[in-house]
Amino acid sequence: MQPDRNPILTVEKPFAIRFNEVDMMGVVWHGAYPVYLEDAREAFGARYGLSYHRYIAERVAAPVVEMNLSYKRALRYGMEPVVRISYRPVQAAKIIFDYEIVDPADGTVFLTARTVQVFTDFEGNLLWDPPAFYEQWKTQMGQQ
Repeated sequence: MQPDRNPILTVEKPFAIRFNEVDMMGVVWHGAYPVYLEDAREAFGARYGLSYHRYIAERVAAPVVEMNLSYKRALRYGMEPVVRISYRPVQAAKIIFDYEIVDPADGTVFLTARTVQVFTDFEGNLLWDPPAFYEQWKTQMGQQ
């Protein structure tokens, strides 16, 4: 049996639904979900050494160019779900993450999502090849 070529890199980030994130029915407003995903990306970066500070130090930006959300069940005020982020390895000059927002007690899935980020310089010019630091990171993480 061959070893796993691309170990799954994942992080779980617990969070609490705050009052300012819900509508008058106590349901999370759809515009709050991208913030939850951003928090998960920051947690992923902190855990695996791919933080926004590193991008800045490398003079590379990684803007989100695509975000797909699939709402399964309503999140409500007072809940304390977990957002799970998983890195999806690809050869192209982009970063793809998959997400689930779940109830940690029973596994109920509230949302699934995917984001795609590309690399640009600080003037907004698209980088067609992955930056060297990102290729090194992928090698270190076993994501080749």
